[in-house]
Amino acid sequence: MEIKRHSRRKENGESWKKRQKENKRQRCRERESEKGSGRCQWQSMGTVGATARGTGMALRTPIRAPLMLMGLLTTGLAQLPIPASAPRGFWALSENLTAVEGATVELRCGVTAPGSVVQWAKDGLLLGPDPGIPGFPRYHLKGDPARGEFHLHIEACDLSDDAEYECQVSRSEMGPELVSPRVILSILVPPKVLQLTPEAGSTVTWVAGQEYTVSCVSGDAKPAPDITFLQSGQTISDVSANENQGSQEKLFTTEATSRVTPQSSDNGQLLVCEASSPALDTPIKASITMNVVFPPGPPVIQWPGLEEGHVRAGQSLELPCTARGGNPPATLQWLKNGQPVSTAWGTEHVQAVARSVLVMTVQPEDHGARLSCEAYNSVSTGTQEQSITLQVTFPPSAITILGSASQTENKNVTLCCIAKSSRPRVLLQWWLGGRQLLPTDETVMDGLHGGHISMSNLTFLVRREDNGLTLTCEAFSEAFTKETFKKSLTLNVKYPAQKLWIEGPAEGKYLRTGTRVRLVCLAIGGNPDPSLTWYKNSRVVTEQRLQQESRRVHLGSTEKSGSTFSRELVLVAGPSDNQARFSCKAGQLIVSTQLVVQFPPTNLTILANVSALRPGDALNLTCVSISSNPPVNLSWDKEGERLEDVAAPPQSAPFKGSAASRSVFLQVSSRDHGHRVTCRAHSAELRETVSSFYRLNVLYRPEFLGEQELVVTAVEQGQALLPVLVSANPAPEAFNWTFRGYRLSPAGGPRHRILPGGALQLWNVTRADDGFYQLHCQNSEGTAEALVRLDVHYAPTIRALQDPTEVNVGGSVDIVCTADANPILPGMFNWERLGEEEEEDHSLDDMEKISKGSTGRLRIHHAKLTQAGAYQCIVDNGVAPPARGLVRLVVRFAPQVEHPTPLTKVAAAGDSTSSATLHCRARGVPNIIFTWSKNGVPLDLQDPRYTEHTYHQGGVHSSLLTIANVSAAQDYALFTCTATNPLGSDHTNIQLVSISRPDPPLGFKVVSRTPHSVGLEWKPGFDGGLPQRFHIRYEALETPGFLYMDVTPPQATTFTLTGLKPSTRYRVWLLASNALGDSGLAEKGTQLSITTPGLDQPSGEPDHQEPTEQPAGPSGLPLLPVLFAVGGLLLLSNASCVAGFLWRRRLKHLAEGISEKTEAGSEEERVRNEYEENQWTGDRDTQSSMASTSEVEPYYHSTKDFSPRLPPTLEEGSYPQGFTGLKDEDMAFPGHLYDEVERMYAPSGAWGPLYDEVHMDPYDLRWHEDKYENPRGVYDQVAEDLDAVRSDSLPFELRGELV
Repeated sequence: MEIKRHSRRKENGESWKKRQKENKRQRCRERESEKGSGRCQWQSMGTVGATARGTGMALRTPIRAPLMLMGLLTTGLAQLPIPASAPRGFWALSENLTAVEGATVELRCGVTAPGSVVQWAKDGLLLGPDPGIPGFPRYHLKGDPARGEFHLHIEACDLSDDAEYECQVSRSEMGPELVSPRVILSILVPPKVLQLTPEAGSTVTWVAGQEYTVSCVSGDAKPAPDITFLQSGQTISDVSANENQGSQEKLFTTEATSRVTPQSSDNGQLLVCEASSPALDTPIKASITMNVVFPPGPPVIQWPGLEEGHVRAGQSLELPCTARGGNPPATLQWLKNGQPVSTAWGTEHVQAVARSVLVMTVQPEDHGARLSCEAYNSVSTGTQEQSITLQVTFPPSAITILGSASQTENKNVTLCCIAKSSRPRVLLQWWLGGRQLLPTDETVMDGLHGGHISMSNLTFLVRREDNGLTLTCEAFSEAFTKETFKKSLTLNVKYPAQKLWIEGPAEGKYLRTGTRVRLVCLAIGGNPDPSLTWYKNSRVVTEQRLQQESRRVHLGSTEKSGSTFSRELVLVAGPSDNQARFSCKAGQLIVSTQLVVQFPPTNLTILANVSALRPGDALNLTCVSISSNPPVNLSWDKEGERLEDVAAPPQSAPFKGSAASRSVFLQVSSRDHGHRVTCRAHSAELRETVSSFYRLNVLYRPEFLGEQELVVTAVEQGQALLPVLVSANPAPEAFNWTFRGYRLSPAGGPRHRILPGGALQLWNVTRADDGFYQLHCQNSEGTAEALVRLDVHYAPTIRALQDPTEVNVGGSVDIVCTADANPILPGMFNWERLGEEEEEDHSLDDMEKISKGSTGRLRIHHAKLTQAGAYQCIVDNGVAPPARGLVRLVVRFAPQVEHPTPLTKVAAAGDSTSSATLHCRARGVPNIIFTWSKNGVPLDLQDPRYTEHTYHQGGVHSSLLTIANVSAAQDYALFTCTATNPLGSDHTNIQLVSISRPDPPLGFKVVSRTPHSVGLEWKPGFDGGLPQRFHIRYEALETPGFLYMDVTPPQATTFTLTGLKPSTRYRVWLLASNALGDSGLAEKGTQLSITTPGLDQPSGEPDHQEPTEQPAGPSGLPLLPVLFAVGGLLLLSNASCVAGFLWRRRLKHLAEGISEKTEAGSEEERVRNEYEENQWTGDRDTQSSMASTSEVEPYYHSTKDFSPRLPPTLEEGSYPQGFTGLKDEDMAFPGHLYDEVERMYAPSGAWGPLYDEVHMDPYDLRWHEDKYENPRGVYDQVAEDLDAVRSDSLPFELRGELV
């Protein structure tokens, strides 16, 4: 084979060289035909041909166009004349080279040719003189060109580099061109892969001894590789190989095939394909793993004992079976008589051994059985087997004794003993106690599984003393020396009991029913144990009877104590036990006893002659006592009332007792329905009574009971239940309610429901529901009717209240309050007097309260002004909420005009440029009419200079007289205001004067003291018609000099003087000043002497303190009085100079200001401003007057800067209908009616209290329309005049219902 492959490779090499030469000739012919003979000459020189090849290559590869141009240039250089004497030649050249793909190769070219161009040609293609060789990145020239070194260096050779190379030198002046001998570069390409069939790396399963074909194909390589097969490391000689052309030119593949016959020793070994090549350092390999299957060896059974096959029944036998070798390992199977008994086996793969153990418990039936172990696998041609036959020794499986071991004494017993099959046979022996008995005969027969059956018969006479002895049949054999096989019986010799008796109550003794009776039956001796049976009157007391009479009978079981046997019968004596005979029987023996039981009637029955009863029917009842011992006495009663009855003759009775009966006659009524008629059976001996009753069922129409409520009380908006207490038999079929002729729906309605018992339930009850409700009841026997009144209680509401109620001072009057309420109680009317002032007397002790029916009266005798005001009528009948009504008591009295002393002053400029307003206020009821006069002459109010506004506010009446263009000559006069009503008149005087300095303050006093401060208070005096302010001067009596303080704010009427010393006397002055000067210090009323308390004395703080500043300068120093005196003199001297100038300028500016204001404003605006100022001043005066209401002082009103905003009067305009000016809370009427109006709507100006001090809001200018002068008068007002007040602010009972 090797010789063949070598000769084939040599032939391939020669054919390749021939193909190369032929290709060269062909290319030469092509160049001659295309480019002429000149080129052929260059070809003969070795350079032109290379250039032509280069040109041809350039046509095929566009990237080599620059190389073709270089070749043309070189050809031109070669044609230049070169001197013949130039020394030129190669001094270093490479020989043919062989390189492995990927290696680096260097082709050497050393030349002596100065001035010439040197380049390399590859297969005739000129590579160019550039050392970098463009187009061939792996090619470049190495060496020193100056030394003539032009070595071609090729990196990472591949198959494309396999070619012929020439080093060419161009023609130059030194000589002609030079071409080196051709150098052949052979590139060796190693095979990359081997393709093995079956697939490399796999495991193939082959059967030992069979032939298989394996092929191996190499990848592309140069030259073609050699392929060798190795089987289990041994070279296979029978291999055929073929070389084929590879995927590219110059590449070859080798395909090798081999035939393999595996053996068992090849199992698990490798079959390797190995390829070697000159391009490989080590061969490449591909392999498969051989899995060679072959049959196992024969099985071997290992018998555990010496005698093969001999075994004893019951023995646990373990037989191992092994089979060696085989792939796959052997499959083992155990068979018993040809039938599989075990298929489990294990395998040891390392040693290739299969092992199976048969485990069995030997049975007698296994005698002669053939056990086989079989071994085989998937490639076995047949089954290999080894067998063993069993020889089983077994004892008898059982010993049986046939016949009865129970016999009456002195009789023969016959028994047979049989031993079941055994191998070998056994011998039988008989034993009674410790005595051996001889058998009558013996027999041996063939048995199962190759064994023998042994049988022995025995007959002997039994005696009483043999009772209870053990009779034994024993089997033995030499094969079973360590075992004993026997069967035993207990001999039972029968004989009767010797004695039988009963223990219990003495016969003939009286037993009370319910008594627990214990009877015991006893017997001695006997075999078997005597059976004790109880009888009652010849009937067996059985377990079944025990269950039926479990409450009164208990039957025990037979008990044994030594040779004595007993059985207990426990019973609760009942009527059925009276004179009953109880017997006990044991075998042929019997004994008995008799009981005597006393019992009450077993059944008491009442019989009636009729079933349906109606009022008036006659009823006959008979009471029957079925049986009793001793006899009983019968009696009748109805609901505890004894009845007369009639006795009946006695009759026979069960349980050997006595019977009795008695009858009673009744006349029934509806009241008897449901009553019980009782029959009582009494036994004097037993001291016991048995009762039975008969309930009377009397049919009658409905009847209302005496407890039926005929009047039901309910509260309005609450619930009401009209109960029904009716008796009827049968029960009423329907309950029908009617109210005022209308029937109420039985199904119920929004506000009612008829309950199942007939009661009527109402909710959200109103007073309209008050009245009589008629109830109609009906059943099958008739009907009945009843009237039930519903009395609805509701909270009171006031229907009539005389408001206002008027009375003259000193007269009498009743305030009448009429209410609607249910119930009407005698003391449900109460009265209260309303008022906010705590000091007011709200007591009603001087008034008489009268209550009669729905009307309450508050009677007032000798009415006083203090009793005028708002009263509240409270009606409370116990149903919430109480009703409340407001009524005003108006006490009519003659006018009372305020008379301040001295005369009231009003200041105004008398230059006919200003106006003045005179205020006159009076109290009186009814309304007052005002008249004015000047200096005693009635004032003509038609004069346009005079304007009067009249206001009526309850009992307070005001008149405002405005004088326009006041003239000193005409108007500085005494004006008189007269107030008149039907009860009288009164007047006051007001003086109109010019503006001036203020009057001294009034009421200057101390209100509090502390060691370091004093609280002061005063009332302003007449301000002279100009704004005024106050100053305080004080001195310490021990220290000379005065200190001054300005009161801030200017309108304040209280001041706290601080910075004082404890226990020190002071003198304090109060001055008032305006633009025209001060009030002076002449008045004694403006001077106080004060001594401050010591630090250890109690002090009081004023209710209100105004902050003050301490006087400047240190206090307490000895030089202080001197300094104050000197300073005072200096100030007075300077002030006297300045004061004259300021006074003149002040008067001038004041006159100009008054004139300008008069000209700028209209008369109406002056009146408005004047009213506002008066109103403010009046408020201030009112506050000051509250400090001391006992003092009477004049009131002064300034006319400066007045601009009162007066509401229009009835004469000037009307208010819109919706205007009220009142709030809801204003209707509470606290205090007197006319007082309340005063404090709500105080007119401008300030008057002292007439007879009660009140608080008023001077800035509230909202006037109610009905507060003005009205022809009806305030005393004519009734509740309808309060429509302007929101109705929801009044109690419900007053809304639109007052008369």
